[in-house]
Amino acid sequence: MVSDASMPAKQVFYSGRVQGVGFRYTTKQIASGYEVTGSVKNLPDGRVELLASASDADELEAFLAAIDESNLGSLIKEREISSVSAPLGLRGFVIER
Repeated sequence: MVSDASMPAKQVFYSGRVQGVGFRYTTKQIASGYEVTGSVKNLPDGRVELLASASDADELEAFLAAIDESNLGSLIKEREISSVSAPLGLRGFVIER
């Protein structure tokens, strides 16, 4: 599936103990259970950035809720969530370096 601007998308910045604990890899595993595309990456300031889009808003919200309900939830101190335009041409869910 190729993302486009008509798809709901969210950008989430996670802070807390979110680097060096398998956060990106676990997020990618969770994504495999949902119809989402996007990416996750570590930021130099210690946060993790997630960009995700889905064919419908319910699927996207379910994916974000699954992250919070996983073992990652206890490591997350804060989340900054904003709606964004879905990036064009994105396929699958990837870990960015």
